[in-house]
Amino acid sequence: MSLTLIELAYLGAAALFILSLHWMSDPKTARRGVYAGIAGMIAAVLATWARPDVSAHTDVQRHLWVIIPIALAIWPGIWLSLVPLTAVPQRTALSHAFGGLAAGLVGVAKYFHWLHDEPDMLTPLRMGAIVLEVLLGFLTFTGSLIAAGKLQEVKWVPQRPWTYRGQNIVNICAFGVAVILGTALMFSAKAWWSPWALGVIVVLALNFGWMLVIPIGGADMPTVIAILNAYAGLAAVAMGFVLGNKLLITAGALDGASGLILSIIMCKAMNRSFANVLFGAFGQVQQAKTGAEQKEYKPETTESAAQILEQAASVIIVPGYGMAVAQAQHKVRELYDQLRKRNISVKFAIHPVAGRMPGHMNVLLAECEIPYTDLVEMEEINADMPQCDVCLVLGANDVVNPAARSDKTSPIYGMPIIDADKAKTVFAVKRSKNPGFAGIDNDLYFLDKTWMLFGDAKAVVGELVKHLSGGSGMH
Repeated sequence: MSLTLIELAYLGAAALFILSLHWMSDPKTARRGVYAGIAGMIAAVLATWARPDVSAHTDVQRHLWVIIPIALAIWPGIWLSLVPLTAVPQRTALSHAFGGLAAGLVGVAKYFHWLHDEPDMLTPLRMGAIVLEVLLGFLTFTGSLIAAGKLQEVKWVPQRPWTYRGQNIVNICAFGVAVILGTALMFSAKAWWSPWALGVIVVLALNFGWMLVIPIGGADMPTVIAILNAYAGLAAVAMGFVLGNKLLITAGALDGASGLILSIIMCKAMNRSFANVLFGAFGQVQQAKTGAEQKEYKPETTESAAQILEQAASVIIVPGYGMAVAQAQHKVRELYDQLRKRNISVKFAIHPVAGRMPGHMNVLLAECEIPYTDLVEMEEINADMPQCDVCLVLGANDVVNPAARSDKTSPIYGMPIIDADKAKTVFAVKRSKNPGFAGIDNDLYFLDKTWMLFGDAKAVVGELVKHLSGGSGMH
């Protein structure tokens, strides 16, 4: 294949990647965006394989080095694509880990290849790109593995923030040592100690990745995933410079920029700064104050809750991670249908950081075909809350906690929330009396207007559907 056709294929792939991001920003065109991304990646791989410096080799073994990894990756790829939607956050984190590991390994391999075969290629600019690629790649690898472990609730990965005194100083010092070694390598890439210096950078990057994520609580996981996405993209940009591949630079820049923008949106949604998310250890459990007044929940039966729901004119449902972990979205659709049959207005209040990844609730509700028009963002739905007859909170906690507005000592103070407390009646479905990821009690649950429905979200919503469908003769 001529270089002109290859460049045209690269241009077409870049256009498809841009269109993919554009189409995936709207639920109505998201599927088209996925197909565009797949087509762009296939075109990119085939065009790269057809480059003269690759295809000109008649040695079959060199092509097998391309074919065998692709073949080996097919089964894990299919397996990862079949995980339930509730596991998509950790699957996304694993994808970032694989991308980071690939970038780091390519950087190390390219350095040793040039060192032994083409030492003149190790210019300060190229060596700087290799250092950046290795640092970001391996950092993303271990950081993403820890994030996936937290999301999967792996026993040996602490779900709460794990911190120690002087932690930020240790992190900054480790990163500083890596930067100093990387700078030295840029100007002494062929020195006898250079391979050892690169090895130390690899170790520091691997260590820095997990050190960066382990002190972060579950409530910040949506932002962490977005930031790791940005790191993976930047590692791909550096890899593109090292390999001289313009399309890789373009794709990495798109990935990094989209991850950065998403991180900014997530931080804005939580009224937090990047530094606060990465180093603030948000989610740390607070100790109860000695002598503090013991608050009590007011439990309610599903039968009584169903009766009140049936008499409502408007219902707003606030989904959260409790709905996701119980895989209750299809039961929620049945509840939605039962309420709509009675001409009851039903809307879903979507908080930007509800769940464990950006758009988590949108994905789950789209799976059970809830109309997009009934998924309302936080800024719009809050104006309707005072007129809402019943607000049904499904496994959400911190995103509806009024303490974010009133308690300056709260770790979530200043975070924009869904104003569930302004509804006329609130039913909160919760698995237990344990606090949410922020480690604090939710003031919403102790209001006079709030009634608790304890239990698995799928089972509780199923009981509500059963009563509304005529099982208790309420018609």
